[in-house]
Amino acid sequence: MKQNPYIEKLVRDEVRALSAYHVPDPGDAIKLDAMENPYQFPPQLVEQWLAVLKTADLNRYPDPSAKALKQQLRSAMNIPANMELLLGNGSDEIIQMIIMALAKPGAVVMAPEPTFVMYRMIATFCNVAYAGVPLNDDFSLDMPDMCTAITEHAPAVIFLAWPNNPTGNLFAESDVIEIIEKAPGLVVVDEAYTSFAEVSFMDRLEQYDNLVVMRTVSKSGLAGLRLGYLAGSDAWLNEFDKVRMPYNINVLTQLSAKFALEHVDVLDAQAAKLREARSELMQALDSIGGVTAFDSAANFILFRINYADDVFACLKQHNVLIKNLNPAGGALANCLRVTVSTPEENKAFLYALRACIE
Repeated sequence: MKQNPYIEKLVRDEVRALSAYHVPDPGDAIKLDAMENPYQFPPQLVEQWLAVLKTADLNRYPDPSAKALKQQLRSAMNIPANMELLLGNGSDEIIQMIIMALAKPGAVVMAPEPTFVMYRMIATFCNVAYAGVPLNDDFSLDMPDMCTAITEHAPAVIFLAWPNNPTGNLFAESDVIEIIEKAPGLVVVDEAYTSFAEVSFMDRLEQYDNLVVMRTVSKSGLAGLRLGYLAGSDAWLNEFDKVRMPYNINVLTQLSAKFALEHVDVLDAQAAKLREARSELMQALDSIGGVTAFDSAANFILFRINYADDVFACLKQHNVLIKNLNPAGGALANCLRVTVSTPEENKAFLYALRACIE
């Protein structure tokens, strides 16, 4: 690549040191690397959805506040009536809005690690210090270290993925409550996988002035819409809304998400099927020698295996793509992560895995 003298002069050093977020091209492989719901809407609902899309005024800007979509989200997702909603282009944009709004000089973003990589990345994007606190060997919260870090760094915001990604476990509810009560700043409970965990801090929003709950519809079967939402008091959300880009939720996403949430029973039924498949997949992994699978409350399972890089490459040769977390090292050394999918795709993965380790 041709050297450009302006790059070193103008681009921040920490940005130059980053690698762009890489999404591999799956080709025709069975795609089990991104925690996507494998099920689509029934054909009759697809036809109804297409009819809704025909009403879109593509020559006009979308509703800037997405009022109709927010109303449907409140109904489908049981948002407390006295709490506000803020929408984002995926939860990534919401994380960015939160950190941008809190990025005072000396501010610190904190999260336990390993966790969702975008907390650290977006803090770096926003030129805000980040403090990661290692989890215990069983991926539970190390509460003494968390409390020490809270005292030392006085973080402006703490992100807690619940269930955690990429480990899949639910932190102890009592530990999450203790962090909320000890935190001098905001605590964001990230419930991206709430459809599979069936627990939530949504009903605790009224109890804590420093708590907000973040979710996405991506894991529920609507990943292509890129829609995240944040629930919390108007005091917080009014401030975050000030750094939201105008018209950030396009008209097709607004119409599609509203339609999908009018049929939330379909999404709930799909989640139930995936929870059942998760149990079956866990049992199967536990029966394979040399595989250590970790309990999951999400729609994926993390497992440890010797020679993880070789197994990952072998699975690709068998036309199965999962996530290789071994390069991250540390607690994720020799770890792979597989998305729970249809019975057919789960069976294909297990067949390939057994073939790769025999």
